[in-house]
Amino acid sequence: MDQEAAKLAAAIGARVKHERKGRGWTLDQLADAGSVSRRMVVNVEQGAVNPSVGTLLRLSDALGVGLPSLVEPPEPKSVTVTRSGAGAKLWTGAKGGRGVLVAGTTPPDVLELWDWSLGPGDRHTSESHVVGTKELVHVLVGTITVEVDDQVVVLETGDALAFPGDVNHAYTNPHSRQARFSLAVFEPGVGTASETRHG
Repeated sequence: MDQEAAKLAAAIGARVKHERKGRGWTLDQLADAGSVSRRMVVNVEQGAVNPSVGTLLRLSDALGVGLPSLVEPPEPKSVTVTRSGAGAKLWTGAKGGRGVLVAGTTPPDVLELWDWSLGPGDRHTSESHVVGTKELVHVLVGTITVEVDDQVVVLETGDALAFPGDVNHAYTNPHSRQARFSLAVFEPGVGTASETRHG
């Protein structure tokens, strides 16, 4: 892990631990609620791993805080500015791509804004999110392919797509030049089902 990733991992770990203890949960209870291993929860809380976006989503949903809350300081602010280059880099592709969470809102209705790039040959596969999740993609540079369940859609510069995020989906760049797109993810009712089940 580079220094930037280590700093982010430590901040996420501290926030997960804070939220877990605030609920009076054991490590096993959070692991069960988030459908992850106890070892993964321990590693995340210790900042020893750079967890996948899928793992972070499962933990944030289980804790009822939403993904943006795991990567931001916990103080509530009416206006939050993320300066260029200061977003949370949560995914790195094998071919030079990256997924950066640049802004987000707090529960229960969480809206995330991402800056994505995919190098030639990069692929990001996403698990289905909570029921009712919606995603919006707007291609800024290049061409990408979006797979939503059994549909495949090719998007070129300037194209946009809206689709349900509560099914398996993936973003790929099968072309020879870098692609970049913005992604908005809306997750309704984050934490409400978790509080009912586990609170």
